[in-house]
Amino acid sequence: MQNKSSPYLFEVGCDEAGRGCLAGPVTAAAVILPENFEHKLLNDSKQVSKGNRVALRTYIEDNALYWAVGWGSEKEIDQINILNASILAMHRAIEQVENQLIDANLSEGIQMIAVDGNRFKKYKEVPHETFVKGDARFLHIAAASILAKTYRDEYMEKLHLEHPQFGWNSNAGYPTKTHREAIRLHGPTEHHRMSFQLLPRQLGLFD
Repeated sequence: MQNKSSPYLFEVGCDEAGRGCLAGPVTAAAVILPENFEHKLLNDSKQVSKGNRVALRTYIEDNALYWAVGWGSEKEIDQINILNASILAMHRAIEQVENQLIDANLSEGIQMIAVDGNRFKKYKEVPHETFVKGDARFLHIAAASILAKTYRDEYMEKLHLEHPQFGWNSNAGYPTKTHREAIRLHGPTEHHRMSFQLLPRQLGLFD
């Protein structure tokens, strides 16, 4: 896996977590890694066990040059759709990293943005490139995927304490059979994405 996609020192890797969920926000992370960064377990977060993701999160936070996490709320997802909310969360994470560079008096600023997937909207005047399966190709995107996933899972575990019937501590809001059955029995919460198809059409919310 390559460290990054260009020779620029301040290239940001960006990824998100939670696009396919029925509940909770979408979460994005932006990461700038040092040139010599490495970790044998670092990979696309979907290919890493929960325990290793947690350990990697600490390692990334301790060893990255700059990193940040951004969010797109359930209401924003319903208002502007999941793709736009995902990009908004990425922009929010990137802006935080940009502010960190400004605070460090680094006049170069962000020089390049590398994004997992194939859709992105320009952030200010910074050049960017999208990479399908980028989280398995570049270390900084993989690091962003780990941060986005662990921060979002942690948030959903907190929401689980308020609504334990949905099992968000284990399904993180994804459309599992037990999650959908709980929606059918109890109805949606304020954390559900009402623009999503929460139940198969033949069931309906309150059949």
